[in-house]
Amino acid sequence: MQNLNDLRLAVLIDADNIPYKKVKEMMEEVALYGIPTFKRIYGDWTQPNLIGWKKVLLENAITPIQQYSYTVGKNSSDSALIIDAMDILYSGKVDGFCIVSSDSDFTRLAIRLREAGMKVIGIGEKKTPNPFIIACDKFIYLEVIQNQEEPAEVEEKENNKVEPKHKRKNIKTRIPENIISSIKNTIDTVADDDGWAFLGDVGNLILKKKPDFDPRNYGYQKLSTLIKSIKTISLDQRESGNKYVKHIFVKNLDK
Repeated sequence: MQNLNDLRLAVLIDADNIPYKKVKEMMEEVALYGIPTFKRIYGDWTQPNLIGWKKVLLENAITPIQQYSYTVGKNSSDSALIIDAMDILYSGKVDGFCIVSSDSDFTRLAIRLREAGMKVIGIGEKKTPNPFIIACDKFIYLEVIQNQEEPAEVEEKENNKVEPKHKRKNIKTRIPENIISSIKNTIDTVADDDGWAFLGDVGNLILKKKPDFDPRNYGYQKLSTLIKSIKTISLDQRESGNKYVKHIFVKNLDK
């Protein structure tokens, strides 16, 4: 069985609906899920609002696809991206797609690609309409990627030593009750007779229910640390036979 991080991915970016400043971090995120075989970005590069993309495209080896805006108010680059996606699909050269956009126009494309057996990952801002989010296998918010570790600002001291001025930290936010309820219900669904559920199974099922679920949305790097913060859920680490690997099981305490 092919591992998720071995998937050949076509990364298709909608330049009109994505900021260019965090492309490097975004591509590093994509690398967690597979190998970006195709890297293309679509837009009308004659427009001044896209000029900021030039440097980051060169640095990340992303191929710009020119699509003129023939009619005011119509986004012809969307059509070009969709046509290319179908061409790539039928080429048989990829196992999945990463569609980078905050535009709901790609909802039907995501559905069609999944119907063809492709893994579909969406990346966009939190303003992305829900239909596009749920059409993907997984959806990642750009704001989450931007909140990862960044170089600390520095200030010079009187003794000429340069020290960190501050470090960005993940800000933990209150976990919504509906998310806690979803986690607990999922634990019950996959639990054994004693009420214990393997954390990997819990995470996979939650993602199927809610593609944009990500512990980082609430300031936690991992699902295990998020669950640790929920007092009504117990977490147990068990030996796996490999000293470097532990199996994590969770259980609802109020059952």
